[in-house]
Amino acid sequence: MNNKMRYQEIIKRLKAQKNPKNVEGMARFGIRPKTKVYGISMPEIRKLAKDISKNHQLALELWESGIHEARILSGLIAEAEELTEKQMEKWVKDFDSWDICDQVCMNLFDKTKLAEKKIFEWEKRKEEFARRTAFSLMAALAVHNKELEDKEFIKFFPLIKRASTDERNFVRKAVNWALRQIGKRNKKLNKEAIRLAKEIQRINSKSARWIANDAIRELIGENVQKRLKT
Repeated sequence: MNNKMRYQEIIKRLKAQKNPKNVEGMARFGIRPKTKVYGISMPEIRKLAKDISKNHQLALELWESGIHEARILSGLIAEAEELTEKQMEKWVKDFDSWDICDQVCMNLFDKTKLAEKKIFEWEKRKEEFARRTAFSLMAALAVHNKELEDKEFIKFFPLIKRASTDERNFVRKAVNWALRQIGKRNKKLNKEAIRLAKEIQRINSKSARWIANDAIRELIGENVQKRLKT
């Protein structure tokens, strides 16, 4: 079956799963993209991605559909080794909600060789979701990339500290997420992340204090410390 036929079939399947009630629920969780939203659950999108399998060209076509769930699906079926820097920039420019940002980071961007480079570039961006992408990608690398050395994560610390004063909700939550995930990676990074959080705690910023207090609470907590010991 050619890409055109598959594209039409996929769009038809997505439309058939529209759930207006879910769309309302998504809005309550801050998911209000400018694109079309069908309210399809992530398990359903993942099931569809599994049925399709990897197909980079189809992923690019689905992204251009302007359908929220089709774009999440794109991140699942795109091939990291074929993803160009130009394509990454295009997608980040199109990000209009925290969920699509995080899903693409966790399912695709964190598997590219460009991930670390783009983190340093996107952290400097003024746009809310572009800057969020830097920290969502940081968190995704901390969870998924077992090969990265501790020193690579410590290089991110000045970025975390600098962005901790960003009062925008979707940025500060991603900064907090990145700090927590790095601090849960191993004992050494746990200690370093707690030290950084204490530095951030002293900054005269409501956002910085929230990021630091929340991170410290989790990183010194019994669950994390018990897991790191084992």
